[in-house]
Amino acid sequence: MFAHLLTHRAAATGFFALLLLAGATTVAAQSARFPITDDQRQTAQQVASLGVPLSALAPNAPAEYTVKSGDTLWGISSLYLTSPWRWPELWGMNKEQVGNPHLIYPGQMLRLVRSGDRARLELAEGMAAGGDVVRLSPRVRDAGADREAIPSIPNRIIEPFLVRPAVITPEELSAYPRIIATQEGRVFVGVGDMAFARGIADPRIERYNIFRPARPLFDPADTSRRQPIAFEAFHLGLARVTKGGDVATLRIDESMQEIGVGDRLMPVTRVPVVSWVPRRPEQPIDGQIVSIYSGLAETGTQAVVTLNRGASHGMKLGYVLALIDTGATIVDRTVVPNERVQLPDERIGNMFVFRVFDDISYALVLRVTRQVRIGDRFADPE
Repeated sequence: MFAHLLTHRAAATGFFALLLLAGATTVAAQSARFPITDDQRQTAQQVASLGVPLSALAPNAPAEYTVKSGDTLWGISSLYLTSPWRWPELWGMNKEQVGNPHLIYPGQMLRLVRSGDRARLELAEGMAAGGDVVRLSPRVRDAGADREAIPSIPNRIIEPFLVRPAVITPEELSAYPRIIATQEGRVFVGVGDMAFARGIADPRIERYNIFRPARPLFDPADTSRRQPIAFEAFHLGLARVTKGGDVATLRIDESMQEIGVGDRLMPVTRVPVVSWVPRRPEQPIDGQIVSIYSGLAETGTQAVVTLNRGASHGMKLGYVLALIDTGATIVDRTVVPNERVQLPDERIGNMFVFRVFDDISYALVLRVTRQVRIGDRFADPE
């Protein structure tokens, strides 16, 4: 898409790629965790020499934009492109000049340059195309080494789903330890209270997530609703083992909701480092939304939804999917006899897959034109 991006600090900064989820301390460490595929490199090479046709620009693409705290890759891409998920084409803007294409920082100014029927994006710093110096008006610029690059999507929304139990298969459910009694026989307990559990097999594990498998999830094709594909696990809190044994004693360290008999335990594990790379599916994939995590019947932008497709269906982290409203079937009363006809399907937005299980996945709704409902379809973005 865009031609290569110029910058006077090529070794230290990059444009429009992805921030490591958490814990990164150096630019080198971050860039090493973002795999760039051969296809993405090829796309970037084509883009660097061609630029982007004006038809690919968003209608109101700004001439200049200063990156600010709170921005995301997706949001900035949406300002400039009609299809913001096409991140490799954005990466092509700086592939030759910038060694690390994964970072963009608040305070950097972006400038859109149009030439004929093509366009490119530049950093409004250093040298512009053709050798002309781009002069900036005075402004404050944070050059501190500890400033944080912007993420690709709103990480604050999805982080809880990465550190807490989310989806449990029917086969797994019976294997997790369970709370069998509470302090003084209370109905519910909270922070500082004691509980008792059975099924803790590894005495080396001290900390556990507490969850409740409150809702079975069914594939829409299972009209009898007899075979759940998974149980959605609602996070309740954290507990620490204070005394082991067949009946272990737990202390509740954190509680988001009331905790009681029958709730389950899952060991607290370190979250793996994930590279958030928005990309088109590598093979055709479609399905339906089976639940909205909030429990509502419909939702909007930046909500988390559950999909009836997982790793066994070819789903992968980072896939961007188109949300589709299936056209309703109506009765055409303008003809005799009346006929039943189906209205055309309508694309209503996009969503980003951020956690994948065997049979289902979690996705973040990124942008929609109407409310998203259980049963809505999804498919390839283009």
